[in-house]
Amino acid sequence: MTDAVTGHDPLGRWHRLADDAVLLDGFHALKHALRFGADVPVAVAVDRRAALALAGELAPDVRATLDALLTEVSEAAYASLVPRPHPTAVAALAVRPTRAANLERLRRAPRAAPVVVLDHPRNLGNAGAVIRLAAGFGATGVVTTGTLDPWHPTVLRGGAGLHFATAVERTTVDELPAGPVFALDPEGDDIRGVELPDDALLAFGSERSGLSAELRARADHLLALPMRPQVSSYNLATSVAMTLYHWSAHGGGTPGAPPVP
Repeated sequence: MTDAVTGHDPLGRWHRLADDAVLLDGFHALKHALRFGADVPVAVAVDRRAALALAGELAPDVRATLDALLTEVSEAAYASLVPRPHPTAVAALAVRPTRAANLERLRRAPRAAPVVVLDHPRNLGNAGAVIRLAAGFGATGVVTTGTLDPWHPTVLRGGAGLHFATAVERTTVDELPAGPVFALDPEGDDIRGVELPDDALLAFGSERSGLSAELRARADHLLALPMRPQVSSYNLATSVAMTLYHWSAHGGGTPGAPPVP
C-alpha cells in the first residue's frame, strides 16, 4: 500500500526494517518513545485522524511529530504487522539503542539514581512493568541477567515505550555496573531501617527461585520488605515499586520532578 499523501510505501519500509528494529505496540508506546528521543523511522495507524485526535487530547507535545510520521493503512495490513492488535490500532518501529550506549549510561559515575537488576527474570510482562516503574522513578537503568530478552516485544508492550526513558540491557553478574548491591531477600534486614544510596544496584531474584548464587555472592546487603506472616511473596513489579519508593522517600530522585505520564 502506497500512501497517497506522502508517496511512500510504509509496509515495504516496515518489512525492510523489521528484523533490526523494535516494535512499538500501541499509541502510548509510540508517544513515550518519541518523548524520550527514540529514532522512529515508520509508524502506521488504521485511523490516522483518530490517532492524531488522541495525541491532541493526551500528548499535544508530540502531535506535530506524529502528524509528520503516521501513515494510514488498512486494518488487514495493520494486523499483519503486529502479533496482537492494540485497541488504539497504532504501531511503529524504533531503532534499538546500541549495547555500547546503554552500558556507557549504566557505568557513568557518579550516578544520581539506582540501577534495578532483575536476576534471571522469567515473566515478560513483569519485566515490562518493572521498566515502566524504573522510568517513572527516574532510575538510571534496568539490567537483566539470564535468558530473558528485556527488549522482547511483550516486554516493550508492558513497558509502554519507556525503554527509551532509561537504559535497558542484559548482562552477566560479572558485567554489572559498579556500586553497592542491595539485594532483596526474605532473610535480609528490614528495608525500613536502611537508607539506599543513589549509586545503589537494587537486585531482585526471579519470580520462582529468588536470587541466584552468583548474585547473592555479589550482594553487599540483603534487605527484606515488610510482609505479613504467612504471605509468601509480592509480585516482582510490586517489590520493585516498594523499593524505589523507599529510595525516593529518603531523598532520592530529583525534587519536584514531574511524573512520567
